[in-house]
Amino acid sequence: MVKIESTTNSRIPFSQRLFWSIFAMFLGFTACFLLFQYQREREFAQEKLNNVLGNYNYQLFRRTQQTEDINQVVHQFIDDIPQKDLRVTIIDPAGKVLFDNSGAEEFNNHNDRSEVRKARLYNEGFAIRSSNSTGKRYFYTATNIGGYIYRSALPWDPYTQRVLTIDKDFIYFMALMTLIFFFVLSRFTFSIGRTISKLRDFALNVEKDRIPENEYVFPNDELGDISKNIVGLYHRQQKAKDELSMEREKLIKHFQYAKEGFAMFTPEGREILSNILFVQFANLISDMQIRQSEDAVDIPELEPIHLFLSKNIPNTNRKRKVLRESVTVDKNGKIFLIECILFLDNSYEISINDISRQEEESRMKRQLTQNVAHELKTPVSSIQGYLETIISNPQLPDDKRQFFLERCYSQSTRLTGLLRDISVLNRLDEASEMFELSEVNIQKLVGEIEKECSMEMEEKKITTEVPLPGNPTIYGNYSLLYSIFRNLYDNAIAYAGEGIHITVSCYKEDPKFYYFSFSDNGVGVSEEHVNRIFERFYRVDKGRSRKVGGTGLGLSIVKNGVNFHKGQISAKSGLGKGMTFFFTLKKKI
Repeated sequence: MVKIESTTNSRIPFSQRLFWSIFAMFLGFTACFLLFQYQREREFAQEKLNNVLGNYNYQLFRRTQQTEDINQVVHQFIDDIPQKDLRVTIIDPAGKVLFDNSGAEEFNNHNDRSEVRKARLYNEGFAIRSSNSTGKRYFYTATNIGGYIYRSALPWDPYTQRVLTIDKDFIYFMALMTLIFFFVLSRFTFSIGRTISKLRDFALNVEKDRIPENEYVFPNDELGDISKNIVGLYHRQQKAKDELSMEREKLIKHFQYAKEGFAMFTPEGREILSNILFVQFANLISDMQIRQSEDAVDIPELEPIHLFLSKNIPNTNRKRKVLRESVTVDKNGKIFLIECILFLDNSYEISINDISRQEEESRMKRQLTQNVAHELKTPVSSIQGYLETIISNPQLPDDKRQFFLERCYSQSTRLTGLLRDISVLNRLDEASEMFELSEVNIQKLVGEIEKECSMEMEEKKITTEVPLPGNPTIYGNYSLLYSIFRNLYDNAIAYAGEGIHITVSCYKEDPKFYYFSFSDNGVGVSEEHVNRIFERFYRVDKGRSRKVGGTGLGLSIVKNGVNFHKGQISAKSGLGKGMTFFFTLKKKI
């Protein structure tokens, strides 16, 4: 990991560095251009003055050819031109001064003068220098005409300096362009620098995980568009990352709170993820102590899983597909389904599911099917036997015929009740959400049941007492509530005996539940039967139960109805002590 020291505070901003870099290059270019232009203008001014003086030389040559009085010709020429201080010199091929109007008396050989040497070589030459003869500074122009040098010179005075002064308009123009460039460049670099500074701040905030959603506003240009796309791409990536993290968290929570043990491993067998149940289930399966999920793979009970992994993980030639292996372990009174899934990258997961309840439910369903078949067989066989007797004996006396028909009707009624009770239990097991809910007044409900059972209770001299203080009302299913209390009444009427007393009481109430009791002072049942009376088709006295027409499902319906209303039920009894049922019903489910 590369460590970058923070120099933000001491570092010059990018916009300033960009501005001064470009501006320095522009100033360098401008300086070079100005020097070039200055030299060019200077040479142009010198060439212009040189041409003027060269023209003077040719005029002097023509005039001196017409007369022998050179002095007069020169003075006359000077009178005709504006430059009255013009110095004229004529030099022969040997370098001797033939004429000079400067007033000097003695002259050295002039072939060593720079302008003369140039004129000897190129026919023309000029120079700016001090005269060795007069000691004054001149602008000399020498012209070679037939070996003779005609030289005109102007003193280096304000006039000559003014003539040779370059035009400064281009300097002013370049200064103006520099100011304009400075302004435009500052605006341009400021815009770029501001955008880049925002990108830099954005990158620093990304590193510190503090990114405001709508803080960064970029200019409407190409660089701004790129910056917007970068920020937008980051936010989309961050959103996808957050969503992925949320989904991962949900998945982890699902695994943690799942009802099965789960663990995921690398190809080398190192744990990636696991929940608590995995180690717990592994300890229930294994005889040895399992402290971490990685040790669970090697327990003897998971040997088929271990062999499956050993066979397939090193196999690089296997088809690119997910492989699965499962094994069932029956240990310590529980049944576990263990599954292993091998993924494409050779990582794998192992799940341990406690299927004891499913197996028990499956066993109970098989038992229920057997019981249903057995219970249905008896009435169907009875009806079939009675009907065969009637059919095979056409001369059967009327009283016998009537007796057999009554028995057939009795058995069909029992069969109808059995099918009804089975239907109710199936709805409770598989489609409890289909029951409609409404306000049910328990006082009124129990009153209706007592009216319906009044004839049977009168025959057996049964009395009742219904203390239901507070007028309890439950928001639940009327049919199931009716079945709870009706089956309790039917059970007491059928099995408690004659001359008994039934008490239906609501002995307690809290904000969520009503607490009921249903008791009788009848014969009761022995204690070994109490814990099983809610089982389907369980009968304390099978012969007596069939005699009174019971289906063996009444109390099972009671228990399931109580469970549907989020309550619990229990029973207490003993021989000769009667039967008492305690149950709760939630006020609103």
